[in-house]
Amino acid sequence: MKNATSLTADPPWASAVLTIDLEAIAENYRRLAGLVHPARCAAVVKADAYGLGAVEVAPRLAAAGADLFFVAQPEEGMRLRGVLPDADIAVLNGLPEGAEADYEGLRLIPVLNDLAEIDRWARLARSRGRSLAAIVHVDTGMNRLGLPAGQVDRLAAEPSRLAGLDLRYVMSHLACADEVGHPMTGAQSAAFRAITARLPRAPTSLANSSGIFRGAGLHGDMVRPGVALYGVNPTPETTNPMRACVRLQARILQVRDVDSPMTVGYGAEYNIARPGKIATIAIGYADGYLRSLGGEVHVCLAGRALPVVGRISMDLTTVDVSDVPEDEAHPGGWVEIIGSIVTVDDVAAAAGTIGYEILTSLGRRYHRHYVGSARGSAA
Repeated sequence: MKNATSLTADPPWASAVLTIDLEAIAENYRRLAGLVHPARCAAVVKADAYGLGAVEVAPRLAAAGADLFFVAQPEEGMRLRGVLPDADIAVLNGLPEGAEADYEGLRLIPVLNDLAEIDRWARLARSRGRSLAAIVHVDTGMNRLGLPAGQVDRLAAEPSRLAGLDLRYVMSHLACADEVGHPMTGAQSAAFRAITARLPRAPTSLANSSGIFRGAGLHGDMVRPGVALYGVNPTPETTNPMRACVRLQARILQVRDVDSPMTVGYGAEYNIARPGKIATIAIGYADGYLRSLGGEVHVCLAGRALPVVGRISMDLTTVDVSDVPEDEAHPGGWVEIIGSIVTVDDVAAAAGTIGYEILTSLGRRYHRHYVGSARGSAA
């Protein structure tokens, strides 16, 4: 990862260090925005910018040109407003009853997911005598959030329900865009076109990170990349087109000699087969290094990929360093957990999950080190 600095300047008590490259995130945004131009490119920063820190990440994205940000929960939007006083901030999880005045006061844009939300937001707008910004979400097959078919029919028959609203976008969400050629993507695109043709004219938004790479026909007027901004591969069938943004390192606490018939870790499920060395490193499932990774994943030390052995515990992980010279595997040294050799997607595959979960599981115990100016040049 470019611009990652040495750990020598980090505090001696740091057990693990998460380096987050803000310039790499900004570069990913600029690449995505260029791919979809002239469509608008928003930035999804929900779940604390996918675990990387929305307060730090969002201003850098704004400096790179982003002016519309999506969060999931209103609390996230409230925190984000403190660092983005002028940006558009939209809340994907809708408009909780009783929260209308808070949304209005903080200029949060609700993504309206059902007719009740539309009616409440429109009623407030009419009572204020001015328009309020809104995004209407229609369901095209996810069966999660968004107006279902029956409510779409009612809205199409009663468009006056939108009176008072500044309808910024009509949006839907793709279910299978990460699978190249999946028929669901085409079916949803067709359903979305049919729905929007029946509703009052408004800009459209359909594509998520993977959808951006599935053809310009999905771009509409605005795209909503999330995980691609943070370096996770949006096209799993090909080489990752995005730049890596994170480097995670953990300190070696102890190195010990082992030999058969010793075992390692809880459950004694890893059996030592030959003389060797085990390094215990300061990271565990309390840090978001998933327990399911035990025996399935590698870490990197001195350019070598080394296997994690035994079960991952709450605070500790054990690594086979038998083939690493003593001057490279020693207490106080550093092991790379995620980086250029073992990527976020590699860790996800080993855990049987996706990069989204790995990033959003990153714990708060790491010493976090941001590189690249939070308010750097948009050039």
